[in-house]
Amino acid sequence: MSLESIYNLFKTVFQFPIFTIKQTTVTLASVALVVVLMVGIAILSRVVTRVLLRSILSRTSLEEGTQYTLGRITHYLFLVMGAMIAFQFVGIDLSGLVVMFGFLSVGIGFGLQNITSNFISGLILLLERPITVGDRVVVGDTEGDVKEIHIRSTIVRTQNNVSIIVPNSEFISSNVINWSHSDPKLRLDVNVGVSYGSDLDLVMQTLTEIAQAEPEALGNPKPEVLLLAFGDSAWDMELRVWIENPKRHWQVRSSINCAIVRKFREHDIEIPFPQQDLHVRSPLPVPVSSRDSQD
Repeated sequence: MSLESIYNLFKTVFQFPIFTIKQTTVTLASVALVVVLMVGIAILSRVVTRVLLRSILSRTSLEEGTQYTLGRITHYLFLVMGAMIAFQFVGIDLSGLVVMFGFLSVGIGFGLQNITSNFISGLILLLERPITVGDRVVVGDTEGDVKEIHIRSTIVRTQNNVSIIVPNSEFISSNVINWSHSDPKLRLDVNVGVSYGSDLDLVMQTLTEIAQAEPEALGNPKPEVLLLAFGDSAWDMELRVWIENPKRHWQVRSSINCAIVRKFREHDIEIPFPQQDLHVRSPLPVPVSSRDSQD
């Protein structure tokens, strides 16, 4: 087979009409050109977004979450504008595509409800910003930091360094705890039981000193020591301290608990064990019948 025949074969294949949109014939060559243009635009968009984040926005005073949102919006705008340019470049009328996709949406709309919901939720997350990159959130039983917000899902990295992909609709339709939203300060409530025979004033003073000695505890708001209730075998005390970084709440709680154990031993303050009283009754007399006595 000669080169000319091979060329004619490829020409025939690539110019074969696939379908027609408003008197515009779509061929395999035009589809391939659109794919190549879209891939090039996607690569260009990622390069521009990376330069925008690392070279321009990183030098501003904007928050990390705001920078990330601007970067994602820039990326999506590039993709939309690139798609429009690619279709117009090959002569495909976008109004015809809108009509075609409108008919298709009727047939596949029910199957894409979940994807559409996550897509709209992703736009809400990027524009309304109830959560941003770097926030410490709790979704269901999962606690972690928001690492990336995509158009369909959000990546949350747990404290065990496990990345969990959460659908965006979960952040819109479910209750989500965001410890970093608005004011990042967090109040820790540390509970401890104290024996009834202890000196109450000494207990409250000791807990206050523990809070003041904790390097990550804030001085304003001031720590509080409360006697919440009279338990079965102890006073139920609560130490309330405020910390600046909510991501450190487990470490601060552990540090305060260790300090409580050491200080209470130093001042002979007892943390009682749960106690239960056991009453043993004497056995009841067994009645003896007259027949048994005769035997």
